[in-house]
Amino acid sequence: MSNCESKSLTPFFCVLVALCEGIDLQAAGVAAAGIGDEFRPSPDQFGTFFSASTVGLFLGAIIGGRLADSIGRKKVLVASIALFGFFSLLTSLATDIRSLIWVRALTGLGLGGALPMLLALVTESSVAKSQSARVATVYAAMPLGGAAASMLSMLMDTPHWRAIFVVGGVLPLLLAPLLAIWLPESAAFRRAQQDTTTLRAGSFPALFADGRAGRTLLLWVSFLLELLLLYLLLNWLPTLLINDGFNKIQAAGAQIGFNLGGVISALLIGYLLGGRLKNFAIAITFVSLPILLILLAKLPSHFSTVAAAACLLGCAVLAAQAFLYTVAPIAYPTRIRGIGVGAAVAFGRVGSIVGPKLGGMLKSAGHGPSQLLMDLLPVVIAGSLCSLWLAWKVERAHLVRVTGTPDFS
Repeated sequence: MSNCESKSLTPFFCVLVALCEGIDLQAAGVAAAGIGDEFRPSPDQFGTFFSASTVGLFLGAIIGGRLADSIGRKKVLVASIALFGFFSLLTSLATDIRSLIWVRALTGLGLGGALPMLLALVTESSVAKSQSARVATVYAAMPLGGAAASMLSMLMDTPHWRAIFVVGGVLPLLLAPLLAIWLPESAAFRRAQQDTTTLRAGSFPALFADGRAGRTLLLWVSFLLELLLLYLLLNWLPTLLINDGFNKIQAAGAQIGFNLGGVISALLIGYLLGGRLKNFAIAITFVSLPILLILLAKLPSHFSTVAAAACLLGCAVLAAQAFLYTVAPIAYPTRIRGIGVGAAVAFGRVGSIVGPKLGGMLKSAGHGPSQLLMDLLPVVIAGSLCSLWLAWKVERAHLVRVTGTPDFS
């Protein structure tokens, strides 16, 4: 397959995979009402269920990222989407909350293996000028898939929650053979594979070698704190809104607004990161995060105002994620890009695990929706500061490369 065909097919297939991943990632949150009615789990059990897939995501990202630097991005991606499709179908057959937790953890293995591959493949198939926009487009497909899951939940009765997992399983299983046949392997990986010296360098310690320790640590901490916020909101926002007096349709509508706002902002920041307004876009994103969280917590309980605040918060949260996912693959050379992105995503999954569980603990302690959101404010401020520091180091590294002095001192 020609290089031109590779560059055109790879982003298209990666967007399709990201849509499927977005559906599966948010299936647990949008199915929560039906699961609660059928199995009557405690808030703490709900928190464990929400966190289960992210335990698998952590392991899947580490294992998949390391394998990708040895056997290729394509093989790991195809295996990962087949895995999360299969276990999503099994989720629809669960008979109690315990079996739900175990199957969701196994689903997470596939989800975790797929995401680093999407980022690596898109980065390696794009020219430098279009990398940010293409990576952001792929990432934006994930909240779009989440919005589709929320719309599906609005159209079905609560007892039919299993259908969400059926859809989340069938789509990736249909997509996997298409990718196996037509998705091209990364040309950059094939070139690196021919150099056995650089392949031996593709290991975990290499992430801290040659001045990369600073960017690696900042990536990890930024991912952890930002994903803690994102996954707590994705899993608990519908439940919090229902507890605040809104009905199921209104809660799902606010969740759709959260996701669609994120799609728009992710695409926008991807475009801006490639131009002269990138510093302004980054600053607005991370400064607005704590402000919008306070607004959502303190606004009167009118659906229109709450939905607008949720949409704007989704814009900021998912723009922040788009920035991190854009930075991660360009932070490392090809020979260690798989493990580099995989490790960053995996470390972020610690936040994904803690976030839903933290929401369950705070709710069990009697914290209402407004108080629970305000409890997150220190986390949001710390995450924004770390991400801004990372952005400064990335910009400094660019200037350093231009002047020819050592990178990331």
